[in-house]
Amino acid sequence: MDEVMTTADARGGDKAAYNLLPYNLPLLSAFLAFALAQFLKVFTSWFKEKRWDSKKMISSGGMPSSHSATVTALAVAIGLEEGAGGPAFAIAVVLACVVMYDASGVRLHAGRQAELLNQIVCEFPPEHPLSSVRPLRELLGHTPIQVAAGGILGCLVAYLMRNPS
Repeated sequence: MDEVMTTADARGGDKAAYNLLPYNLPLLSAFLAFALAQFLKVFTSWFKEKRWDSKKMISSGGMPSSHSATVTALAVAIGLEEGAGGPAFAIAVVLACVVMYDASGVRLHAGRQAELLNQIVCEFPPEHPLSSVRPLRELLGHTPIQVAAGGILGCLVAYLMRNPS
């Protein structure tokens, strides 16, 4: 029994400290990819609009897709840690496909509909009951390029965070 080395011991930490804050590559990769994507949105929006907007860090939509970055980082990290043949990897890949399809399909079109509805409401006369309705959020989804950029970011984050041993 003394010859068995725990994961915490192999990483150089004691078992008590490891139990308090476990190193979970898939979880940490997903969170880091999400945070990086949200942070990058400030710079990509500046590049496009030539103005700084820190609200982009907490908003949906935009370049790159943080949803795509998160789920691809999760899937790639699971694949790197457990192999591509396991059920956890299969679940993560299916989840990633659903999220990325939804981001570039349903949510993108819902945002476009919101934009059109906002234009229609703006044309109502002031006495119309809907003229004082708060505008709908328009930036909900992602273009396929934004989804692909998020996916690439997620893959890179998971790959760079892997334990090379």
